[in-house]
Amino acid sequence: MKILSAAQTRNADAATLQFEDIDSLELMERAARAFAGCFENKFTPAQQVHIFCGPGNNGGDGLAVARLLSQRAYHVKVFIVGDPEKTSPDHQVNLQRLPEQVQRQTIVSASELPALQPGHCVVIDALFGTGLNRPVTGLFADVIKHLNNSGACITSIDIPSGLYTDSQTPEESAIVQASYTISFELPKLAFFLPQHERYVGEWHTVPIGLSPAFIAQASSNYNFTTAADVQKLVRPRRKFSHKGSYGHALLMCGAFGKMGAAVLAARACLRSGAGLLTIHAPTAGYPILQTAVPEAMTLADKHRKHISELPEEMEKFNVVGIGPGIGKDKDTKTTLGQLLATSSLPIVIDADAINIIASSDRLKAQLPKNRVIFTPHPKEFEHLVGKTKNDYDRLEHLKEFCQTYGCYVCLKGSHTAIGTPEGNIYFNTTGNAGMATGGTGDVLTGIITALVAQNYSLEDACLLGVFVHGLAGDLAAQQIGEISLIASDVIDYLPQAFMTLRNS
Repeated sequence: MKILSAAQTRNADAATLQFEDIDSLELMERAARAFAGCFENKFTPAQQVHIFCGPGNNGGDGLAVARLLSQRAYHVKVFIVGDPEKTSPDHQVNLQRLPEQVQRQTIVSASELPALQPGHCVVIDALFGTGLNRPVTGLFADVIKHLNNSGACITSIDIPSGLYTDSQTPEESAIVQASYTISFELPKLAFFLPQHERYVGEWHTVPIGLSPAFIAQASSNYNFTTAADVQKLVRPRRKFSHKGSYGHALLMCGAFGKMGAAVLAARACLRSGAGLLTIHAPTAGYPILQTAVPEAMTLADKHRKHISELPEEMEKFNVVGIGPGIGKDKDTKTTLGQLLATSSLPIVIDADAINIIASSDRLKAQLPKNRVIFTPHPKEFEHLVGKTKNDYDRLEHLKEFCQTYGCYVCLKGSHTAIGTPEGNIYFNTTGNAGMATGGTGDVLTGIITALVAQNYSLEDACLLGVFVHGLAGDLAAQQIGEISLIASDVIDYLPQAFMTLRNS
C-alpha cells in the first residue's frame, strides 16, 4: 500500500471529486461519517466531547463530526478558534448545519480557553490538517499547549495539528499530543517515524472512497505492508517436494559466550521452512548446537572461541546468514572479507558482521550488488551511514545507502523500514514493544535466511520475513504479554504466524 504526500492527497481529493462528479462538501461528509464511526468504537456518550476547530477544512471536518455525534446522543461543545470571518467556505456551510443543541464558542484570545477535566470530557482536535506548511504559533499555539497540558484524552482528525505530513516540523511549532489519530484513507508518512510517537499516539485509518485509479497511478517511494500484501508471497508446498526443494542455508554465528545467538537464528531458520541448515560455529559451540538444534548440521571452526575460516564446499549452500554473536576478532573480520570477495551466494548480514563492515570502507566496496540484505538496529545503522539529524534524514540516508551499494536494508524498529536498491522504502505494520528484548534480531536473521534459501527474491524475503517476525511477536504477546516476552517466544509462534497468513 502506498503512502501519499500531502500534495498527492490533495490531488487525490480533487480527482475523486472530478471522477464522481461530487462537491467537496460531500467528500467532507464522507470523512466525517468515517471518523465518527471510528470514534464511537472508542468513546461512549457518557463523556462530554469538546471539539476544537480551526479556520480551514480540517475545522470543517470537526463541525461535521460535531453534528453527527450530537445526532448519536453525544453531548458536544464546539470551540471555533480564530477570526470567524476568515474561515473556508466548507467550514461556513458546516457551521450553519450545526443543530441548535450543539453549544459553540469562538476563541479569539487565550483567556477564553475552557477548563478541561480529564475523565469528564474528551477532546477532538480539528485545528489543522495535512495542508499545514508553516509553524503553528500565536493563539493556535496557545490552544495546542492548553490541550496538551489539560490531561484530557485527545483524538486528532486526520493528523495531529501542527505536525507536518511528510517533512521535518520546525522546532518552534506547537504540535498536538494526541492519544489517538484517525486518518483518512491512508496513513501519513509522519506516523511511521519514532520521533512522532508522542504526537500521533495510536493511529487508525478509515476509508472515505478516494479514487482508487488515482492512488494506483500515483508515484511514491514510500509504502507500508499489510497482511493482504504478504499473503500473496507465501508459497504452498508441492506434494512431491523434498528437503532439497527448500534450499540449504548456512548460518555463520556465535562466539564463546554468545552461542545463544546461533541457537536462536538456527531455530528460527528451521521454523521458517529451510530444507537443510548447516551452522558454522567455533569449536566451543559444537556440543551446544548439536544438543539445542538437533535438526541442523554443525561445522566446527578450527578456532575454539570464534569464527576464523569459511567452510569448505561453499557452493553447496543457497544462502549465507552471518553475524549474530560472532564478535569482532581479527580472524573473524578476515573471514567476513573473504566471504564478500569470493562467494557468489546471497548474504544476510546482521549484528557484529554489520559493525565490522561499517568500520571498513574496503569491505563496503566489496559488497556484491543485489545479493546482500542488512538487518541493523538503529545504532548499527548509524555505524553504517553516520549520524543523522532526525528520522526524515535517516530515511534519506537509508535510500542513499541502498542505492549506492545495491543492497537491501531492514532497519529494525516499531515500524521496520525496508530499503531497496531502487530507493523504495516499505514500512512494516506488525510487531510490538515486547519484542524490544535481546535475541529477537537473531530470530529475524534466521527467518530471512530461510526464505532466501527457498528461492524467494531478496525483496520478498525481506517483506515476508519482517512481517511474519512481527506477527509471531504479536501472537506471542496476546498470550504472554509484552513485558514477559522473550525471543524464544517469537520462534514458538512462527508456525501460527505462517498458518495465519496462509488461512486468512
